Amino acid sequence: MSKLAYVFPGQGSQKVGMLGDAESALAATFEEASAVLGYDLWTLVQEGPSEKLGRTEFTQPALLTASVGLWRLALEKGVSVPHVVAGHSLGEYSALVAASVLKFSDAVSLVSKRGQFMQNAVPVGEGGMVVVLGLKDEEVKAICADLSGSKIVQAANFNAPGQVVIAGENEALDAVVEACKEAGAKRTMSLSVSAPFHSALMQPAADQMEDALAGVSLNAPQIRIVQNVDADFCDDPENIRKNLVKQMYSAVLWTDTIIKIAADGVSRIIECGPGRVLSGLNRRIDKSLVSYTINSLDSLNSVMGELSR
Repeated sequence: MSKLAYVFPGQGSQKVGMLGDAESALAATFEEASAVLGYDLWTLVQEGPSEKLGRTEFTQPALLTASVGLWRLALEKGVSVPHVVAGHSLGEYSALVAASVLKFSDAVSLVSKRGQFMQNAVPVGEGGMVVVLGLKDEEVKAICADLSGSKIVQAANFNAPGQVVIAGENEALDAVVEACKEAGAKRTMSLSVSAPFHSALMQPAADQMEDALAGVSLNAPQIRIVQNVDADFCDDPENIRKNLVKQMYSAVLWTDTIIKIAADGVSRIIECGPGRVLSGLNRRIDKSLVSYTINSLDSLNSVMGELSR
């Protein structure tokens, strides 16, 4: 029997009205999160406003709760427990809940704080993130190294071959974008994010996150997990904790994560959470992988039918 993996998306997959109807495990998961947060998360997700849902302190718990709710519902309906889990950036917290490393209520509280810390680390408008398409990873890294002097800019997400996200201060970002175009980049696109995530500018947020994580219990994973910062398996709770802190200011090694998962014998990957961004990236990384997407109740029923064939 081929091995199965679950992967969980990060920021950018949210939108007002995502998930459709809530039922059973999904509704209960949102109620649990709302009790931790002190506001009605389901109403925010379903009714907006989109500007509020797009603020990272609200986006992060919304995506975590949506992903975990769908995960619980999938298990409730009989989808197999996977061989391995992983998550992209914020999605790593969803993966840790799935692997029983973090209690869901602790994860909700942590990602709400994580969003606040990340937003406060850099004043709005002073930094951002840009997708660079069509250059090799090493080319983008070299350009960032050449142009980062008094201003910070660095590769933040290695999402797939030919797709790297850079993050940093605006002046340095602009210079790197121009240099990437001159080097042959096919396209560059600014991301609608409010801060330069996964860059050295997030160090103040990482320090605060370290304090927040210190007060939370982490368990040994019940399902194998690959973490972002080194694209490797980790089974020690204290190392997982350290990696979550380091993740704040380090690049997300998604290409290497999928390569690692595939090398472990996984041939089927379920993306569990709003959107379908990771499924597209995963196909670009390894075309032999069979991808499924669970982002609503309807899609869950469809995936169950496909897996049973």
